[in-house]
Amino acid sequence: MLVQVRACGVCRTDLHLAEGDLAPRRPGTVPGHEVVGEVVELGSGTGRFARGDRVGIAWLRGTCGRCRWCRAGKENLCPDAVFTGWDADGGYAEYAVVPEAFAYRLPDALDDVTAAPLLCAGIVGYRALKRAGLPPGGRLGIYGYGASAHIVAQVATAQGATVHVLTRSAEAQELALELGAASAGPADAQPPEPLDAAVLFAPAGELVPVAMRALDRGGVLSVAGIHLSDVPRLNYAEELFLEKEIRSVTANTRADGEEFLRLAAALEIRPHTTPRPLAEADAVLSDLAGDRVTGAAVLVP
Repeated sequence: MLVQVRACGVCRTDLHLAEGDLAPRRPGTVPGHEVVGEVVELGSGTGRFARGDRVGIAWLRGTCGRCRWCRAGKENLCPDAVFTGWDADGGYAEYAVVPEAFAYRLPDALDDVTAAPLLCAGIVGYRALKRAGLPPGGRLGIYGYGASAHIVAQVATAQGATVHVLTRSAEAQELALELGAASAGPADAQPPEPLDAAVLFAPAGELVPVAMRALDRGGVLSVAGIHLSDVPRLNYAEELFLEKEIRSVTANTRADGEEFLRLAAALEIRPHTTPRPLAEADAVLSDLAGDRVTGAAVLVP
């Protein structure tokens, strides 16, 4: 489907590609994988959508459908998976193309700019939250408080969790408290109580031992980023014993996306967004690198 772009969220993965933390898979690829737009043309054999429909284009763009992971409902682990803005052109543009099987129908309750960050920061963050195994009414630690983290914190709070945010940005700490966090402090500090689960969004491997020490017995740390700096040596007695776990997160399945978008509409999740003109894409990435973006930046053609 050919989609006219209305909004495209700016994700830290875009920055990792721009700075070389992730090796490019295709030269000259247009970034952007949090795309909201209107279907303007349909390819042959399409049938899920019609011209004029509003759709979302996300990170996961295609899988083989045949491997053992795809057949087991774990298409995020498909060895032949392809991704928007990495293997194919994304949404830092006026138009984008997407296979209809990997496009999302967006809830009417979410406007274009609000919906854009939900398509990666929200969906992949939601998978990270599920991987953390947070029990009902549990205590959740969130390390880093950018686009994904501030969405996940809202979901967890709405579902009855106690959320503690740990981030180096004073502005992000302030936003966390405004959005219902029980506490907000520096990233390398200990939360005011032991955690049942934690999600690491900051791409800082040195925070893994910090988060592991903050976990209560049987706690789980979910590492959400596609890129992470090296993790220091862990002390078994202090950071792994008592059945603590570390789990990584790899992209998402389409089922994760559909589930999260329904949940976001039902819980009235609203990202804190800053719209910017498409022409300022380079400046926005620079601001993201310098921690000058609070919440989520969204490019608007």
